[in-house]
Amino acid sequence: MIQTQNTKSTYISPFTDFSFKRIFGSEASKGLLKAFLNEVLEGRRTIETIEYSKNEYLGEIENEGGIVLDVVCTDQFGNTFLIEIQRAKQSFFKERSIFYASKLIAEQAPKGKRHHWQYDLKDVYMVAILENFELQENCEEQYIHHICLTNKANGEIFYKKLGFTYIEMRNFVKSEQELTSKMDKWLFALKHMTEFPTRPESMPEQEFEQLFELARYANLNKEEKYMYDQSLKNKWDTYGALEYSKKVGLEQGIAEGIEQGMKKGMERGLEKGLEKGLKKGLEKGLEKGMERGIERA
Repeated sequence: MIQTQNTKSTYISPFTDFSFKRIFGSEASKGLLKAFLNEVLEGRRTIETIEYSKNEYLGEIENEGGIVLDVVCTDQFGNTFLIEIQRAKQSFFKERSIFYASKLIAEQAPKGKRHHWQYDLKDVYMVAILENFELQENCEEQYIHHICLTNKANGEIFYKKLGFTYIEMRNFVKSEQELTSKMDKWLFALKHMTEFPTRPESMPEQEFEQLFELARYANLNKEEKYMYDQSLKNKWDTYGALEYSKKVGLEQGIAEGIEQGMKKGMERGLEKGLEKGLKKGLEKGLEKGMERGIERA
């Protein structure tokens, strides 16, 4: 079913900037994105139509850096959906995702006559696909986290118009035989895309037919193939640099640990030696003093 030989993949990896936007952010993939989001949202929202929105937001003051998001779209009611891919762990990823969602909320404010608006906000949802790290440690069995504002006392949802979904690909370890839902199929397809020689028979649905057609390497034109190959190279270069940094950091940590351990050991050795020496000297002094006292007597 899955090819393991080291050959050119039939399908592109979804986890590069180029391919992620081709699969989820192109005009041809509107229906695909709609189907994916409807599975992710689990009935909290049913999307009938999708329109792509701008994904670049300038800073509010001069010289303040703007942000560029992966894929942003709105549904038929004006609700906003942000779909992001994150390949490597980032120290403040939770904070970043909240900042991005807040930016999309703030963008809803009209430029003038705000008193007529009365803060009637539309929904904002963020969906983050995490390729190589977990959002929370010690949660290996859970690969989808749905986060919202709740009342701590009773667990009831306090605000329904803001939601975060984090999908941890590393923790999704189901085999093809274990897939029990369409969401499982989506995650299995995305995670193993480069390993398939053809579309799996277990995925006959129309959205998966479209997914595999968009991801087929042979369907890319010359320029797109170049862009994909470059994005893949950049991804592995970044991965290699991160792994090298980890290795150097580990080696430095071990060396520093050994050095500190030896230093501590020497200090303790000297301390114990001095203590022992003083004790022995005191004992000898007392012994000598007693001997002399007896002699004089």
